[in-house]
Amino acid sequence: MANPTAAMLVIGDEILSGRTRDSNMHHLAGALTNQGIRLTEVRMVADKPEAIITAVRALSEAYDHVFTSGGIGPTHDDITAECIAAAFDTPIGIRNDARALLQAHYDATDQELNEARLRMARIPDGATLIDNPISAAPGFILGNVHVMAGVPVIFESMVASVLSKLTGGDPILSQSLRINHGEGEIAGSLTILAEDFQDLSIGSYPFMKDGIYGTHVVIRGTDAARIDAAMTRLARSLPEDDM
Repeated sequence: MANPTAAMLVIGDEILSGRTRDSNMHHLAGALTNQGIRLTEVRMVADKPEAIITAVRALSEAYDHVFTSGGIGPTHDDITAECIAAAFDTPIGIRNDARALLQAHYDATDQELNEARLRMARIPDGATLIDNPISAAPGFILGNVHVMAGVPVIFESMVASVLSKLTGGDPILSQSLRINHGEGEIAGSLTILAEDFQDLSIGSYPFMKDGIYGTHVVIRGTDAARIDAAMTRLARSLPEDDM
């Protein structure tokens, strides 16, 4: 059976403006790889309802899983929850179990569960909550869309919670080889290799270091023996000074 596929939707003006550097995609990609789920597409959209709704619908239809980050906090521009509900044509409101989680958290820290904080208890009908052990405000799952916070430490804890319940495929393995020649010199060999090993992903990534132009070739797949065979073929096709 083929490995499940996934997409990520990063939401927030602060990401697109360059004010905030996104680290959540890097973390999610590694976690999904370990789970045997292929992250196939990543989109970034502004805090605009039409952009979020359109992206959620398209990604949800195209992939087995969608992971979102950002836009579920207490401020006016945190609109992700409403947009997910709209994408699925589902009502949304303050949910008692989410409110109880927030109430217990703010009581324990001697803070008020005010109107702004209560916004984080808005959950679409039919959604399942995602645990948030850091600040209590839950994420949620609706259909195949996993809606999570943008704050990296919270996002990472939510990813761990979600992935523990998902069925992945075989772990995605990889090997890499540094070649001290530019891509243009090895492109022909890589084309033949890719044709002969169509079950593998073969990527080339150029670099320049200490005046040397070279290429890192990375071979990925789920069959260790096939990766070994492809890497051996690649190594044998290179000049001796690259071995």
